[in-house]
This record gives sequence, C-alpha cells and structure tokens, in this order.
Amino acid sequence: MWPCGGRRQRRLGGVALLLVVLWLLLRRYYPCLLPAVSEPCENAVLLRFNWSELNPLGLWGRTHGLQTENSEFLLEGMPFRILGGSMHYFRVPREYWEDRMLKMRACGLNTLTTYVPWNLHEKERGKFDFSKNLDLRAFLSLAAKNGLWVILRPGPYICSEWDLGGLPSWLLQDPEMKLRTTYKGFTEAVDAYFDRLMRVVVPFQYKKGGPIIAVQVENEYGSYNKDPNYMNYIKMALLNRGIVEMLMTSDNKNGLSFGLVEGALATVNFQKLEPGLLKYLDTVQKDQPKMVMEYWTGWFDNWGGPHYVFDADEMVNTVESILKTGASINLYMFHGGTNFGFMSGALEADEYKSDVTSYDYDAVLTEAGDYTSKFFKLRQLFSMVIGQPLPLPPMIESKASYGAILLHQYISLWDVLPALVQPIKSEIPVNMENLHLNDSIGQPYGYVLYETVIFGGGHLHSRDHVRDRAQVFVNTVYVGELDYNSVELSIPEGQGFRQLRLLVENRGRVNYGLGLNEQRKGLIGDIFLNKTPLRNFKIYSLEMKPAFMKSLQHVSGWSSVPDYFVGPAFFRGRLWIEQQPQDTFLKLQGWEKGVVFVNGQNLGRYWKIGPQETLYLPGPWLRRGGNEIVIFEERTAGRIIQSVDIPYLGRTQYVD
Repeated sequence: MWPCGGRRQRRLGGVALLLVVLWLLLRRYYPCLLPAVSEPCENAVLLRFNWSELNPLGLWGRTHGLQTENSEFLLEGMPFRILGGSMHYFRVPREYWEDRMLKMRACGLNTLTTYVPWNLHEKERGKFDFSKNLDLRAFLSLAAKNGLWVILRPGPYICSEWDLGGLPSWLLQDPEMKLRTTYKGFTEAVDAYFDRLMRVVVPFQYKKGGPIIAVQVENEYGSYNKDPNYMNYIKMALLNRGIVEMLMTSDNKNGLSFGLVEGALATVNFQKLEPGLLKYLDTVQKDQPKMVMEYWTGWFDNWGGPHYVFDADEMVNTVESILKTGASINLYMFHGGTNFGFMSGALEADEYKSDVTSYDYDAVLTEAGDYTSKFFKLRQLFSMVIGQPLPLPPMIESKASYGAILLHQYISLWDVLPALVQPIKSEIPVNMENLHLNDSIGQPYGYVLYETVIFGGGHLHSRDHVRDRAQVFVNTVYVGELDYNSVELSIPEGQGFRQLRLLVENRGRVNYGLGLNEQRKGLIGDIFLNKTPLRNFKIYSLEMKPAFMKSLQHVSGWSSVPDYFVGPAFFRGRLWIEQQPQDTFLKLQGWEKGVVFVNGQNLGRYWKIGPQETLYLPGPWLRRGGNEIVIFEERTAGRIIQSVDIPYLGRTQYVD
C-alpha cells in the first residue's frame, strides 16, 4: 500500500504534467493568449490554422468558422490571414494532387482555392460524375490531410478559360436560354446540379470538421450583370442546401459594385496594384477585411499569339505590397495545369480567339508541377511574413525524353465514317448542341461533318454561320476553309452530282463576356451555294469519345503511312517504355493541326500556328511496355513525333 505522501506526490506530478500539456497547447494553438510572444501574434496564428496541426483536442468547439471583425479575418475567434493559391483538380492528374498541395505548403500558403466545373460533373443532364479525376471528396480530403484550408468556388459559372465558363453545353439546346439569370430553364438546371453537388460539399465545411472555410457566390458577375435578382438566387441556392461558412464574391474593379450581394464579402481581382485599388473596397463595404481573390501571377495564351509571361520580381513586389496593407491574398494561379481534351475556352472581344491546350499560365509552378523562380521568391517572402521555417520543398519529378516515335499506320476519315459513325439525316443544318445524340443532350465538343449533294460549282457563302472553323471538300478533295474571317469560297465546276463536305471544328466556347448565350457550335444556320441554301444533309458526329477511340483500334483499313499524305486522317504508332514511366512532352514538328490521344486519353489540341509547340503527357497515363498513340490530323501529317523532356510553349511576350 502506497503511503499518503506518495499519492500526494503523484497528484502534484499529474497536475504539473497537465499544466505543461496545457502550456504547450496554448503555445501552439493560442499563442496570443500567452504573456510573451516573440513573433507578431497574427504570424503565430497562421501556424495554428494549418489543418495538419489540429488534433481531436484542437477540434473541440469548432463553431465560429471564418468571420470578420474590425477589418480583419477571425478563424475560431483568432486573427487569421488567408495566404492562398489556386489549383484546379480537373486540370491536374489525380496522382499529382498531393504533390502540388505539398508544394503549396512549402511555399508558405495555408489555403487552397478551386473552381468546380459543372460541365464535367454533369456531362449529360441528370447524370453526375464525381469519380476518378473528378473525385471532389478525395481532393478536399487531401487538402485537409496536407494542412490546407479551402475556399470553394462552385459557380455555377467559373470563367477560368474553360469551355463556356464551366456551364454544360446542353443548356444551349433551349433557343430562349438566358445563362446566368433567373430564367426558369437555367435555374431549374442549377437547382438540380446544386442538389447533387452540395451533398458532396456540405460535409467538408469547417463547422462540420472539414477544411472549407469559405464559399464563393458565382464568379465575376459584376462584369455580366444581366439580372439584378440572380446573385441573391445563387446565394440562397447555397444557403438552402446547407452552406454555413462565409460567403464571398469576386470581381475586377470595374465590376465590383455590380457583383455584390448582401451577406457576402466582396473581394477583388487584379494583376497590377493601382493606387487606391484596395481602398476602393471600402467604398462598397466598410470596416471589412480586404482580400484579393485572384492575384494573377501570369496570363493565359491564345492560338496564334505569344506565350505570355509576367516578370517574377514585379509579381513578388506586388504581392509584398498587398501584404503590407494587411490584406489577404490568393495566387491565381499557383499551379495552372492543362486544358486536357477539348475543354479550353476562348475570348471574343474584337475577334474570336481560342485558348491553347496548356494552362501553364506562367504560374508559380509550371504546367508539369515544377518550381519556377516565382516559387522560391514567394517562399522567401512568405517565410518572412510568417516568421517560422517552412516545410522543405518536395523533390522534383524527373522528366523523360523517349525520342522519336514513328506513326506507322493511318486511315482516312472518309474510310472510318461508314464503319463507326451513323449519320443523322436532316433537311437543314443542325448545330452541335441540338443533334439527337447522347440521350438527347447533343454533342458538346469535337468535330461535326456536314455532307450534302451538289450539282455543279459556284459561289459558297457561309453567312457567318460557321462555328468555329470548317474545312470544305468536294468529294474528298480539299477546296478551302470557312471561319469568322473567311465567309466565302469558290467551288470548282464539275460534272454530275458530287458530295460537298464541311468538317466543322468547335475550337472552344467563349468563357467570358456578354456573348455566352450565343455559343452554339457547328453550322448555326444555312450555308448558301449560288445564293441558294443547301439542303438534305447527312451529319456525322465526331466527338471522339473513349468508346469511339477504342472502336477505331479494331476498324479495318489501316495502311502503312506513305511518304506524303494529306488528311483528315487518323495516324497511330507505339511508344515502348522499359522503365517506370515519367512525364514527357510531345513535340509535333511537321504536323499541322489536330488532336493527340495516348492510351485513350485526350491530351488536347495542337496547331502549328503556335505559340504552344509541345503537349504535356503525364507519366501516370503511361505504362511499362507498349503505349498506343493516335493522332487525328486535319491536314498535313508528319511521319514521327518527338518525346522530349523540356516543354516549349512558344515565343514569349511580357504582360504589359
């Protein structure tokens, strides 16, 4: 039996141990409550609010969430500054999500922001996909695991240089559709989508133990501003489905005052910090913290233009100036990734300009996730702001150069059509979205071939009804192109009846501006020959979905590639890999315009006009042994492509 003195000593020892534990917890989680703090209080709080530092004890009483008070953010009642970076899960192979998040942490960021693309999650009306690379639950869980809070930007419109700003193209089947308004046809679709999406999102909110600390209401609506009731509708659509965290809006300076909605914090987007720009926020909301939701670290590229870059020193100096004002910041983009497939958007200001496949953006990390000088300069800056050592940056994944790849077989598009594509017959041209395909949701992306019979030749005029580019053939002979700038062609005379074929490419729907409702693709109206509208079409859908590409492997008619051949045609070859596959880049010198598929994955478009000259091929999409490469080339084909270990995104031009 222990003597009383021993019990007393054990009690004192237990109390002492408890006090030590409490002191350590205070030091870690509530440093501002301690009498002596060596660093500024807000810097210490930055450390506390990294998810990885929280344990079950630290999760007790998580009730307040992100709040505002006296022009600063509070998280669980403690001062908090958002140091964020944008990365979109749908632009990055799932196998690399965690690597990019660890690099965010190593740069000094505490928050991740991401858009949610409606047109990927609901490709067909009523059929939702949250699997594989669209597994939003897994993405949010990884953010939590790796110590990152999340600001979610669920749209439904996201802009983001993404086809139709993330809105599904089947919305445009309605000839009266009014996107981004309270038009019934639009709100019914949004309601159905949000019903499903919020079942995924709601459990990941802060107050439910998750990483989401804020949710954005729509996106840059002040620049659209077609319906004064719309923003309130979106806000209530979020609240009524269980969103309880802070709401925010996001606009550039010109749209800021038009994109407000009561109950949501206004944030601003820009690249150059003009005098008084942040103070301008005070004119639309007083005594609120200032946040730059999109600080543009670079810029995107269009086909036929330069590869834009933004000076690293200028960028970091601007970030430092923003932080000195006490504002929070989100770097758009921290990591851009890739517009795989046909998903890149377009601009339409003075003229239509489609975006390139790469979304490198001259961001903090490259398209393939490698470090840039911006990363290390920002890491140094954020380390000084936080006042604590940062995690070591992860090692860079090496890239491979697999050399020349021979495309040894080809098959003409004209030979593929009878075997794989059942045409739709229509008296008049039908735009892509209104073709009776895919359970009546139309064709969202790719190409459409319109075929009719003519007698004789003459003057062909599009009346600007081609969206976006049509190659014109008489039988199988190429005679020219029609697009926004070229609206007429001379069709050579010939004897008897001949086939007139228009192979129309959807180059990407406009993602920003007032013209979203006019983004139907294919032939959107009549085409005239000698002032007479053409009639009685056979329409072939060439969306090039995985099932089509798989069937293409087994179609008969593949032949050896001759020394010279003019498309449109499919070409195939094989890349053999002996070791563990690594990232690489495909260079298509000698090829003109088309799309590349590797093991069924659509890498995206290439075009000799540049600026982009290489396509990013992620290592996880390759396998040991044989890898099938299929190229759809519209016109002039080469015989080989090169696998190189360095990307080339084209001639550079500094952002003004």
